[in-house]
Amino acid sequence: MKAITLNGPGGTEQLRVTELPQRVAQDGEVVVQVKAFSINPVDIKTRNGKALMGRLKDENPIILGWDISGIVTAVGANVTDFKEGDAVFGMVNFPGHGKAYAEYVVSPAAHLTLKPGNISHEEAAAATLAALTAWQALVTHAKIKSGDKILVHAAAGGVGHYAVQIAKYLGAHVTGTSSAANKEFILGLGADVHIDYKSQRFEEVTGGLDLVLDAFGGDMIERSLEVIKPGGQLITLPTGAVEGLKEKSEAKGINGYHFMVSSNGKDMASLAELLEKGIVKSHVSQVFPFTEIVKAHQQVETGRTVGKVIVRP
Repeated sequence: MKAITLNGPGGTEQLRVTELPQRVAQDGEVVVQVKAFSINPVDIKTRNGKALMGRLKDENPIILGWDISGIVTAVGANVTDFKEGDAVFGMVNFPGHGKAYAEYVVSPAAHLTLKPGNISHEEAAAATLAALTAWQALVTHAKIKSGDKILVHAAAGGVGHYAVQIAKYLGAHVTGTSSAANKEFILGLGADVHIDYKSQRFEEVTGGLDLVLDAFGGDMIERSLEVIKPGGQLITLPTGAVEGLKEKSEAKGINGYHFMVSSNGKDMASLAELLEKGIVKSHVSQVFPFTEIVKAHQQVETGRTVGKVIVRP
């Protein structure tokens, strides 16, 4: 099978299309013929030697990626939820070695769910790590409820555009930040208020919030703490953004913490239901063929992608 391997940490020149033997499903696993996979910022950071590279550096070969949608071609022992021919999607082995940049991926069955018939493989692959991050942050950890006031930074991005939709589904009042160019997109997702981060300082135009979902880290953490009410929450997503977070949050009576998503087929099933009902929709901005993985990485690396970038093997 063809796979994209990482020759070592560095630039996009380290990505190589390679022929590798296809693995077989072990106990509790399924083999998926990949129809689409998505690229996330963590892929870029890991390729550059940061993020998850510390976990993967001793693997040989290293195959990046965690987000897949495709067709089950084989099932291992003790797999009862899926059969050959099923269309499935999910985030595989995160934060371990997902090996999604390949024509075939072996995944724990517990990390996948059935793909709704009314969405494409591209839309399904988009709604994995990013959508799962939004779901687990808002539902599992923050436990937001109807009437909560929340702020989503980078609301036009991968995680952000799902977070806006999920928060609205849960009954929250949602403010989203982005550039002015994406205002209508964010309001179209259901956001109640848009803030143009280039022309407005969000802390000057909002406040008394129950939750801020932060995608940046750095000084954005301290600025965000200014708009959260006592007893509220700050969830920051970037790794390395946690120094002093606990102390600074506690000083203001706020629960501030870093959160990292993890593979979970049951949570994927919850997202699948929302996707099937049209409550949550994936925005796929660009689709690249397998041979243009470099261009796909370069697009995500700009930090200006609206929604998600997808690759087709």
